[in-house]
Amino acid sequence: MNIKLLVVGKLKEKYLKQGIAEYAKRLTKFCKFIIIEVPDEKAPENLSLAQMEQVKEIEGQRLLAKIKEKEYVFALAILGKERTSEEFANEIEQLTTYGHSDLTFIIGGSLGLSSAVLKRADTQISFGQFTLPHQLMRLVLTEQIYRAFMINNGSPYHK
Repeated sequence: MNIKLLVVGKLKEKYLKQGIAEYAKRLTKFCKFIIIEVPDEKAPENLSLAQMEQVKEIEGQRLLAKIKEKEYVFALAILGKERTSEEFANEIEQLTTYGHSDLTFIIGGSLGLSSAVLKRADTQISFGQFTLPHQLMRLVLTEQIYRAFMINNGSPYHK
């Protein structure tokens, strides 16, 4: 099984890098786990709606270029479907059981994801109505992927 985090921008904070590295190391027991970063589009503070869309489109093109046709894609979007950890674990188990061995999770930049990326996604997932920094979301998502494997393997980690 292959799991890819496809993200916009570079991670700068050492404490986030350390947390992600820890969960990535733990995930090696279950899958090949990689993180691919695409450059974020530099933009001034006060963008018009049209300029915001343009930034998302440019970042979206960069993301889409890194997705293969066979990959099952989860787009993180505030309007996506919320899942419990158990539902998420079950979804991953069902996908892998029925032929999806390449899962890709996309985290957009500070403005979110383009409509083209959302359209390409097989499903949209939300971690609630809170707005979280996209860098922190990498750590949260990586931990939840690890948690899903632990749930599916009957580990007490989840409790």
